[in-house]
Amino acid sequence: MMNAGKFVLVSLLFASALLAQAPEAAHFLRYEKILDLTHTLDESTPTYEETNVPVYQAKTVATIEKEHYFAREICLPEHFGTHLDAPAHFARGHWTLDQIPPERLVAEMVVLDVGSKVKRDPDYRASVEDVIDWEKANGQIPNGAVVILRTGWESRWNSAKEYRNADSKGVMHFPGYSLEAAKLLVGQRMVYGLGIDTLSVDYGPSPDFAVHQFSLAHDIYHLENLANLSRLPARGSQVIVAPMKLAGGSGSPARVLALVQ
Repeated sequence: MMNAGKFVLVSLLFASALLAQAPEAAHFLRYEKILDLTHTLDESTPTYEETNVPVYQAKTVATIEKEHYFAREICLPEHFGTHLDAPAHFARGHWTLDQIPPERLVAEMVVLDVGSKVKRDPDYRASVEDVIDWEKANGQIPNGAVVILRTGWESRWNSAKEYRNADSKGVMHFPGYSLEAAKLLVGQRMVYGLGIDTLSVDYGPSPDFAVHQFSLAHDIYHLENLANLSRLPARGSQVIVAPMKLAGGSGSPARVLALVQ
């Protein structure tokens, strides 16, 4: 059996060897806190389509008292709560959920805050100017980052009606990305993913899901219905995205964590 001193020495040597082979991974070994960017799933979770029938169902199939263990069966859509859109969601022949390379699910996170503009216009779409202004203050967005749009919309999460914000014609009103900003982020900044704290990266009244169509066709994934974005810095954190690995999936609820340095 290895004594404590030898164990510590071997552990240090292993860590040193790991960092020598992949020094860019060093920043994952030090961080101040871990934030959960995920909403809890239950029957009250807001959905994109309005429905009177609960789309989330959880059935208890075993109890501690009877079977001596607790287990449930669950039924829910792929695109529910805090979730990931795989490229195949809108782009035939592109990555399904299980085909997304795992190295794309751990990345530097960039947070663009447009909350003040959303207060004036619930249909606000983040612009190229918003991206440029962020870069003037924080430096150029690095290749392989996941860009998160903080709109403040998550404050409405506990009311499905306010979160969907539909008008008398049933048209929803919430913020998103502009197509021009998406083209800049995808085509010139080579990001891995786009995220937001609303139901969709496309703004509520979108007639054609232009941001979905463009970005997913370029093998970018989306993170929608994110939580706790107000606690994130503009730069200096890493994101870990952990969806279910569904064969052929168009998307999945995901646990999204931020490592904040």
